[in-house]
Amino acid sequence: MYDSGAVVSVPLKSAPALSATQSLASLAKADGVRFLLATFTTLTGKPCAKLVPVEAADALEGEGVGFAGYAAGAMGQQPRDPDVVAIPDLSSYVPLTFVRPGLGMVHCDPYVEDRPYAFAPRVILRTLAEKAAAQGTGLVSGAEVEYFLVQRGADGTLTTADRLDDAAQPCYDARGLTRMYEHLTAVSDAMVQLGWGPYASDHEDGNGQFEQNFHHADALTTADRVVTLRYIVQVLAEQRGMTATFMPKPFTDRTGSGLHLHLSLWDGERALFPAGAAEQDAYGMGFSAQAYGFTAGLLAHAPALHALIAPTVNSYKRTGATTTASGATWAPRTASWGGNDRTHFLRVPDTHRVELRGGDGSANSYLAAAGALAAGLDGIARALEPGEPGVTDGGPRLPRTLLDAVHALEGDDVVRGVLDLVDASAGVSDYYAELKREEFYSWHNTVSPWEIDRYLTAV
Repeated sequence: MYDSGAVVSVPLKSAPALSATQSLASLAKADGVRFLLATFTTLTGKPCAKLVPVEAADALEGEGVGFAGYAAGAMGQQPRDPDVVAIPDLSSYVPLTFVRPGLGMVHCDPYVEDRPYAFAPRVILRTLAEKAAAQGTGLVSGAEVEYFLVQRGADGTLTTADRLDDAAQPCYDARGLTRMYEHLTAVSDAMVQLGWGPYASDHEDGNGQFEQNFHHADALTTADRVVTLRYIVQVLAEQRGMTATFMPKPFTDRTGSGLHLHLSLWDGERALFPAGAAEQDAYGMGFSAQAYGFTAGLLAHAPALHALIAPTVNSYKRTGATTTASGATWAPRTASWGGNDRTHFLRVPDTHRVELRGGDGSANSYLAAAGALAAGLDGIARALEPGEPGVTDGGPRLPRTLLDAVHALEGDDVVRGVLDLVDASAGVSDYYAELKREEFYSWHNTVSPWEIDRYLTAV
C-alpha cells in the first residue's frame, strides 16, 4: 500500500551507461561473479535461465544461449520448433553474490532464427517502449511488490511463517517487522547493493504479508527489477526455511497481494503529466490533457487489461473478495478513479503519476507494463475523457473471473494488439487467450472442498 517512488520530479536513469570497452565478462569478473543466470520469462511470468560460467560470457554476449521453448513453458512452441536463443542485455546485468557467492544475473531478449521472438514478454515491452519513445513519450514506472511468507505442511495446508503474526490488524505492526528483521533487511540490503534505491519495507494488511519498495525507473528497467526481486525474495526466504509466495490470494480470509504500478509519462527530462501554467484543469487533479487522456485509456481498457495484470484463476479471489479479517480488501471491483483514495482502480497520489491498483502478484511485469502503456496511449490518441473522479459505479465493471477477462481481451483490439505487436502473424494473442481459457477450465473441472461441503447432502 506504500507509495512507490513518492518523489518523482525527475525520472531515474535506467542504468549506468556502459563504456564501449565493457563486456559482460569484464562486468562479471569485476564483481567476483563466476556464474551468470541468463534469464527470460515465459508469457506466464515463469523465470527461465541457464547457468553460464564467466569463461563463456563472451560467447553468451555474442551468440546467446539456446533453450527448448516448449520445455520452458508458455512460449508458443512445440517440441519440433527451433531453439529460443536468449541474447543478454548488458544494461540489465546485476551481481547476486549476496544470494550465492559468485552468482550474477542478466536479463535476455529471446530470439528465434535471428529474429526477436514475438512470444517473449520482454521483447514485447521493449518494442512498445521504443515505439513510444520515437514519438517523444517514455513510460516511467514504480512497482509495489507484495508477498506472503508462509510454510506448507505435509498435507498441503499453508500457515504463516511467523506463528506469532496473528493480530486482527497486523498492517505496519512494528513487532511483526522486527520478527522478520533478518529476511527483510537482507532483501533491502540487496537492493541497496544493486543501486535500486530501496526506501521502505512494511508489514502489509494480511498476517504474514509484506511489501518492499524501490525507486521508479523506465518501464523496462522496473519490469526487470520486479523479476529479479521476486527471485531474490524467494531464494532468501528459502534459506530461512520459509516460502515466499506472490500468489494473489493464498488465504480466503486475508487481503490479497497486489502488484500496483505507479505510472508517469516523460519526454526526456520533461514531465508530461502535470498541467502547464496556462492549461485548464478539467477535473481538479493538476493533470495535463495528456495525463487525463492516459487515465481515461486505462479506464476504458480495464476489463481487457485484467487478462494481463490479473492473469490467474486465483486473481479473481482477490478482486472478488467482499471482506477480509482486517475489514478491507484493498482491491478494486470497478474501473473507477479518484484522488488519494485507495478504493479506486486508479489512484492519483500527486500531479506526476497515476497508480494502477488492479494488478496482482501473479502478473508478468513486462506484459503488465506494456498493456498499461498501450491502453494509456490509446486514451491520449483518441482524446478520451476519464469522467468525474470519485464515482465508483460509472466505469465498466472489472471481470469477475479469468474467463471474463479472456472474453474482454478477445474483444479489445488495443490490448490484443500489445500481444501481437512484434509479429501480427504469429498469433500471440490467440495463443495467450487459449492458454488462459484452458487454465480456467482446468480449475473448473477440479472438485473443491467448497463443493463437497455444499452439495454432498444437498438433495
